[in-house]
Amino acid sequence: MNRRDWMAGFGAASLGLLLPGSPRAQGRPAIPIKAQQGRLGIRNGGPETPIWMLGSPELRFRRGDDLQVQFANDLTVPVGLDWRGIGGVPAIEPLISRRMLAPSGWETIRIPLRHAGTFLCDMILLDLQNQRQARGRPLVVAENEPVSVDRDEVLVVEEWRLRPDGTAVVSGADPAETTTFYTLNGKASVDVSARSNERLRLRFINGSRRSIIALKLESVDVTVMAIDSQPSEPFLARNGAIVLAPGSRVDVFVDVKAPPGSNLKILLHEGRQARTIGFLMVSSDPPARAAPLPPPSPLPSNGLPAQLDLKNALRADLALSGPEWIVTSDLAATPKPAFRAKPGRAVVLAVTNRAAMPIVFRLHGHHFRLLDKLDDGWKPYWLDTLAFEPGQTQRIAFAAEHAGQWLIESIAADWAAPRFVRWYAVE
Repeated sequence: MNRRDWMAGFGAASLGLLLPGSPRAQGRPAIPIKAQQGRLGIRNGGPETPIWMLGSPELRFRRGDDLQVQFANDLTVPVGLDWRGIGGVPAIEPLISRRMLAPSGWETIRIPLRHAGTFLCDMILLDLQNQRQARGRPLVVAENEPVSVDRDEVLVVEEWRLRPDGTAVVSGADPAETTTFYTLNGKASVDVSARSNERLRLRFINGSRRSIIALKLESVDVTVMAIDSQPSEPFLARNGAIVLAPGSRVDVFVDVKAPPGSNLKILLHEGRQARTIGFLMVSSDPPARAAPLPPPSPLPSNGLPAQLDLKNALRADLALSGPEWIVTSDLAATPKPAFRAKPGRAVVLAVTNRAAMPIVFRLHGHHFRLLDKLDDGWKPYWLDTLAFEPGQTQRIAFAAEHAGQWLIESIAADWAAPRFVRWYAVE
């Protein structure tokens, strides 16, 4: 199949996935994803902003599915796909195993969906001079077991730095003379409807490039159920607020106890001010049930190890700045890994932020536990992304289950900051 044939079939394949009874829908065809130009109405009443985006059908699957992707680049610069939250698949690791896709190019990607959770398919772009701000696509992999919720919604928060003419400044560039805007699912504000005594599963994704944000839901019980695509022990969010680093995902269960007709704010705070980015609208319809559901049970496990052997762990120090860190475009010039581990061995990293601003750390390939201060236990959840305050040291641990070469990212929480990377090996 040449590129013209592939592109001609893009729309047909999309319709085949959506139309009930279609032979393509029944035969699970490859999912078309295209890096393309688009426009987004970021400012109420203002001109639409030119952006780059990933065009595709809705990406919803079940654990155990085999995701086949046909990816095409309709942009003028090379582009790569970054699958946040999907570990253990070295063939999709960007910049190491998979090269950037050239303009007008296309390729086939296979991803076994071994874990259920909330993921993000994002774009990697290296050429700042010719780049536009880009949007990713959420990927939802449902559990095979029943989950006690009435509705399941994905809510993606994105940050934009706009010039007076409505064009966007890309992350990594100077944002001087710009105004900051946030969107929820590509809109200035989104209403989520619900009935009294209904339970919602809200999958929050911080699609912002640099900002650490807090999201708060008014007057509802917010129970955290999963973080960074992995189930956690359920716990109530303090004051109904959750904090997300760039690229982080948090699944919460929300039990709506407010009376019919209530309009409850969804607030975003980025360190300076609170903004209303949406509403939870309680309809005037009869309640979903006579009383709220009991507290939720944990989500089904994805099979990550219940225990980590820290006594025999490989231990290493990792500073989040220094000459070893390079920008993504220079990755091929660094043959030395940050560390090497044997498959099956536990790894403990003492990660330190020596910079004067917060830094966001991301580990590719594996999820990690955040260790307690005395190194005698860990928090009851898994992570792949963690924000560090200036001068802060945190210890993390993971089981090096997946052989391959994997990226480590270090990005300052500042719009103009570059994206630095290193890599590690499991061999």
